[in-house]
Amino acid sequence: MKYLLTAAAATALLAGCNEAGTSGSSFYREAGTQIDGGNFGNASMNNMLVQTGAAGYTTGLARRFDGEVNATINFAFNSAALDAGAQNTLRQQAAWIKQFPEVRFKVFGHTDLVGSAAYNKRLGLSRANAAVNFLVAQGISRSRLEAVASFGETRPVINTAGQSRENRRTVTEVSGFVKNHPTVLNGKYAEIVFRDYVQSAVQENNTATTEGGSGGGGGGEGQ
Repeated sequence: MKYLLTAAAATALLAGCNEAGTSGSSFYREAGTQIDGGNFGNASMNNMLVQTGAAGYTTGLARRFDGEVNATINFAFNSAALDAGAQNTLRQQAAWIKQFPEVRFKVFGHTDLVGSAAYNKRLGLSRANAAVNFLVAQGISRSRLEAVASFGETRPVINTAGQSRENRRTVTEVSGFVKNHPTVLNGKYAEIVFRDYVQSAVQENNTATTEGGSGGGGGGEGQ
């Protein structure tokens, strides 16, 4: 009976606090939510997720690839020949890919909507093969380019029935790890994740050192 009275009194007290405009409802929230707005500990949490691979390592790599190099090359009408611009982009892709020897990639070919679907399917595949062959010539193992596929005319960037250079393209994408599935946290996978994590810290440290200088006059262009 005493317990029931105590519980009822506590309920009434909380209700009174709410009516008075205080934050009585915070009694049911996590400790500290009013102080940090939900961001407290996020840096440490992300740190842990990245080190263990739970943050989706291949997804992160895919975002980095798209952000640091151009994943797309374009073609002339009815052609699978690589022009100078396409070759330069593929060289940049190859240089990036070499940093991650454990990662696989896919190359997809596309066309514009001019011509038959069957012809464009073949043309898209020819373009994908042209890109792959160039990457292999730059020192990328063909076994790491796990899929060469053609979407033909089915996935246009620009929705037009006419000629469109934007639609005539290949796209290179991160697809996964060479030997291990990215959701399997074994010793090898952990080693890959942690190695890149440590390297990122070293790069940040070097940048800070360079910007801070080592005393004396600062460097710069023209000096």
